[in-house]
This record gives sequence, structure tokens and C-alpha cells, in this order.
Amino acid sequence: MARELPVTAVMTTNVITVTPDTSVEEAVALLGRHGISGAPVVDADGRLIGLLDDSDLIVSEARLHAPTVVEILGAYFPLPGERHRFDEEVRHALGGTVGEVMDDDPPWVGVDGTVEDVATLIIQRHVSRVPVLDADRRVAGIITRGDLVAAMGRGSP
Repeated sequence: MARELPVTAVMTTNVITVTPDTSVEEAVALLGRHGISGAPVVDADGRLIGLLDDSDLIVSEARLHAPTVVEILGAYFPLPGERHRFDEEVRHALGGTVGEVMDDDPPWVGVDGTVEDVATLIIQRHVSRVPVLDADRRVAGIITRGDLVAAMGRGSP
């Protein structure tokens, strides 16, 4: 079955990466040139420190939505989670570098992982790609939703 396939049989090994000091404009151009919608963010040693997704870049172009509030006896209270969402939107909208807009707690799987591990992370974390890391936490590959669909197709009778 496809779920038991090792990630090394499915992952792309020629991974396009960016650094946290890459400008948002440079990142947009790089993603466009390679026809991809996101990339791992790595430090100078090639270790994963974040994940850039096209949604991080799109938010910077979107209108901000003020937090929804409830008025009680003349006092205004933001609904739970609204302030955090607004703060995140502001951070993304003002970000000029990848480090300012990236997900700094990216999901990842080790080279010994399976397709099932990646599928679980994609669903649980609502991401489109999962970096594959070696023992030194360096990016060895990447698996996208499309890679998973292709693997499922190969695994069906």
C-alpha cells in the first residue's frame, strides 16, 4: 500500500530553498521561476528553520480584517483568537523578508518516515508540503500534496 512507502521513494530531492533574509520580492520571483508554491527556509548550514508557503505571500497583499469585538456595558472585548489572527495578519502584511512571514514551526519528517507520516502532517497542520530532513536536520527532500496523490495512484491495483 502507498501509506507504507518510505518518503525517500516519493520525495523530490532537488529542493529549492530560501533563507530568512531573502526578500519577499525575491522569494516570489524564485517560486514563480520554478513553478512552485512554497519552499523550506534554511539557515547558512542548510538546516530547516521555517517553511514559506504562497499563502504567507498572499496575505501580504490582502486587506486586513480588524478583530471582531463584542460590546458589553460600554466595554469592547475581542472574540477569542481574533486578536492573535489580526496580529498575524499585520506581521505578514508588513513583512519584507521571508523570516518575517514564514511559518517558524514547520512540520517535517525524517528520511526514515513513511507516506502515511507525511499525509498525517499535511492534514493535521493544513500545509501543502513537508520537508524531509536527514539526521543533522538538513533538508534532504520535500513531499507535496501532488507527490502523495501520485504515490497513491502507483499504489492502487
